[in-house]
Amino acid sequence: MSHPSPDPPGAAVKGPLDGVRVLELAGIGPGPFAAMLLADLGADVVRVDRPGPSPLGGDPARDVTNRNKRSVLIDLKSPEGPETVRALAARAEILVEGYRPGVAERLGVGPDECLAVNPALVYGRMTGWGQHGPLAARAGHDIGYIATAGTLSMIGTPDGPPALPANLLGDYAGGSLYLTTGVLAALLTARATGRGQVVDAAIVDGAAHLTAMFWGMLAEGTWQDARGRNPLDGGSPFYGVYETADGGWMAVGALEPQFYAVFVALLGLDGEDLPDRSDPGDWPELRAAFTARFKTATREEWTAVFEGTDACVAPVLTLREAAGHPHLAGRGTYTEAYGITQPAPAPRFSGTPGTLRLPPAVPGAHTPDVARDWDVPGLLKGHS
Repeated sequence: MSHPSPDPPGAAVKGPLDGVRVLELAGIGPGPFAAMLLADLGADVVRVDRPGPSPLGGDPARDVTNRNKRSVLIDLKSPEGPETVRALAARAEILVEGYRPGVAERLGVGPDECLAVNPALVYGRMTGWGQHGPLAARAGHDIGYIATAGTLSMIGTPDGPPALPANLLGDYAGGSLYLTTGVLAALLTARATGRGQVVDAAIVDGAAHLTAMFWGMLAEGTWQDARGRNPLDGGSPFYGVYETADGGWMAVGALEPQFYAVFVALLGLDGEDLPDRSDPGDWPELRAAFTARFKTATREEWTAVFEGTDACVAPVLTLREAAGHPHLAGRGTYTEAYGITQPAPAPRFSGTPGTLRLPPAVPGAHTPDVARDWDVPGLLKGHS
């Protein structure tokens, strides 16, 4: 399997956000991922790390969410720390922070303080509950946010507990991607008007926003407010997963009639003998027939049967298996950079592609360079 090589620092090709300066106040989860996405697209992201160990432990040199960034060490509780951060904010276009509401203000680096030195600054705030509301000050994690937003209730079988989608749905889909969209939209306004603003990106808001289509379906009566009973949540037998003879799984998404016909034929069943797929009352019998057939062969064997067809069937791959899939390898969806297999930048641009310019930033490694490039000599105080 071949992968594209990472672009060296200073590569001639510039990303779509080349020249945009982003200041990231170090946190965990969705904030760092959002800043990574901006960095992948060419922004100069400077991450402010605090002295001491990482809050989650681990090796910072392998934290892929800190790729393409530069890191400086600043103790925000020191007398000069807040002033140094404000000096960086004065030179940035976007700031990203993920503290609980009120913490940045107590540290002296809240929106009022930073906008005072840079009225055009876009101040992006990443939280679970948002900046206001009854739960705003409470601790939380992805699982609680998507539970409260209603999205967790949609995932899983009707007779089992809700299934946990790792922290992809809340932290990253409902959090990082909405924060990124928000700060980039606000950046357009700031460049047009000279006025910055605060972007309040709450995971509960983003996770709820993701369900827009289903609220429309609820209103028209085509979606049941209960998991595992609808066409897209595993309720229908032609949109779900099936176990194979070797304990693997195949994902079936044969929604349209023409794709369903191909699926049934390749599965080795006679469509004329099967129950009516349009009648939910027949779904249990149909599911039983599919289940029995998939158990007669291994995942590899079924993959070979469906490969290259319009049956809309795919093997359920692990992360490592996905990195080696011929289609993803052919597109360079995964790449190996700086000794780590990782997703390549996305989405893709025809003229200004995202690049992998820098390995994950080790805390404090770029302090002298940032002090020079951003013209903040105060960064060098106490730096050896």
